[in-house]
Amino acid sequence: MWQEADNKLYRKFQFKNFSEAFAFMTRVAIEAEKENHHPFWTNVYNTVEIWLSTHDAGDVVTEKDHKLAAKIDALLVK
Repeated sequence: MWQEADNKLYRKFQFKNFSEAFAFMTRVAIEAEKENHHPFWTNVYNTVEIWLSTHDAGDVVTEKDHKLAAKIDALLVK
C-alpha cells in the first residue's frame, strides 16, 4: 500500500529476483514518461522503492501522484 508522509507518496515493492524488479521498473518508466511525471526511486537487487510528489506544485502530493500510483499498482497484476 502507498503511504503518504513528508509530502510524498511512498511504496516498497519486492520481487523474486533482480530481473523481475528491473522489468517492473521498465514498465513504470514507460507509464511515467507517458504522464510526464517521473518518480524518485531506488533499486537494490529485488527491491524497488518509489517516492512520488509533484515538483511543479512545490514538491507536494497531488492528484497527479495518485494517478501515477494507481497506474503503477495496475502493473503488478500483469
